[in-house]
Amino acid sequence: MQSLAIVGAQWGDEGKGKVVDYLARHADVVVRYAGGNNAGHTVVVKDQKTVLHLIPSGVLHPRKIGVLGNGMVVDPAVLLQEMADLRRRKIVLHPGNFFISDRAHLILPYHRRIDLAREKSKSRKKIGTTGRGIGPAYEDKANRCGLRFSDLLNKDLFEEKLRSVIREKNLYLKAILQEPKLNASAVLREYLGYRERLRRFVTDTSLLLDRLLKEGKKVLFEGAQGTLLDLDHGTYPFVTSSSAAVGGVFSGCGIGPLSLQSILGVIKAYTTRVGEGPFPTELQDEVGAHLRREGDEFGATTGRPRRCGWFDAVVGRYSVRLNGFTGMALTKLDTLTGLNPLRICTGYRIGRRLVTEFPSDLEDLERAVPVYEDLPGWREEIRSARRFEDLPQATIQYLRRLESLLGVPFSFISLGPQREQTIVLQNPFST
Repeated sequence: MQSLAIVGAQWGDEGKGKVVDYLARHADVVVRYAGGNNAGHTVVVKDQKTVLHLIPSGVLHPRKIGVLGNGMVVDPAVLLQEMADLRRRKIVLHPGNFFISDRAHLILPYHRRIDLAREKSKSRKKIGTTGRGIGPAYEDKANRCGLRFSDLLNKDLFEEKLRSVIREKNLYLKAILQEPKLNASAVLREYLGYRERLRRFVTDTSLLLDRLLKEGKKVLFEGAQGTLLDLDHGTYPFVTSSSAAVGGVFSGCGIGPLSLQSILGVIKAYTTRVGEGPFPTELQDEVGAHLRREGDEFGATTGRPRRCGWFDAVVGRYSVRLNGFTGMALTKLDTLTGLNPLRICTGYRIGRRLVTEFPSDLEDLERAVPVYEDLPGWREEIRSARRFEDLPQATIQYLRRLESLLGVPFSFISLGPQREQTIVLQNPFST
């Protein structure tokens, strides 16, 4: 048995899609364990760009099994569109290579309606939601009124539950959000149509994964978002609504902790975040513009420009501690080419205090002034490097300093969006 989790170590958008795609060739099974179509994993193969929001990006390799775990919230319309897009590229998902957890929750029209209405309301501080209905779907899950794929399989039960929930949601939409009501019969017809197209993929994926692991299959667990967006451990309330850190693997897949052997953290050579919330190293100058332009820092799901800043080692160490990373993948190192000096945040000044551990208090984080260490940059082109030794000395110095600050070695170094633009120092599936 070999199993590996890939987890974002910052505020998401770390380049997990490429790392998953690279490692998926060595895996048998690729599993998404949290989130919904608020996440987007981008993979570039031979100049063809693919963005997947629900389906694990590992399915771009032939003969792989893809799984949507119970920790996800799934919009059936988005899922079917992704499946159709893949089919046009001759990647066909069928009941032998693609499975949906019967415990995964459904995103319904009222979730999207509520999400958008709340975000535009002047009485509520903006979180920066994607408006896909993710948060309200997880709210219903916690409130024990969510609808799952197992409900969808039972037509009569689904209708009974759906009509009951829509009665309640319509009251909320009309009285509180001043939004038009939903037609329960129209929603029912729409989702029963999805039922007919998706029912053959739905199963108990906890049992499936247990069997596959016992058979010795190599399983890759693909995270969404990043640790600093985790509902419990992120910059609350500017977080997502699921467990984006490694703990989400166990609750979101129905496997035990001893089933996981390696945990690979994915971290960018600088820092970005999308949406609202504190960001100590954010740059609103030409350097920030360089990072956004050269790194193509625009959201894969929304197209929103990402906020960019220097590498934050305080954030990195926090993620290492929370997730227990056994290795790290560094992405977008090539984006730093031409910048000099390169700055690394090693701590924060909050008032008169020097802080080297990530604070839980949001006000402290908003007042934090980064303490920087400067290193020389490089001008040489590095995208063609395939060995660590091929990198310029200044690049190697930068990498070694990051490893020292994080306390975890780099297993992968990504030098561009293409699969082959990667230096592999240690493949977890080959040990």
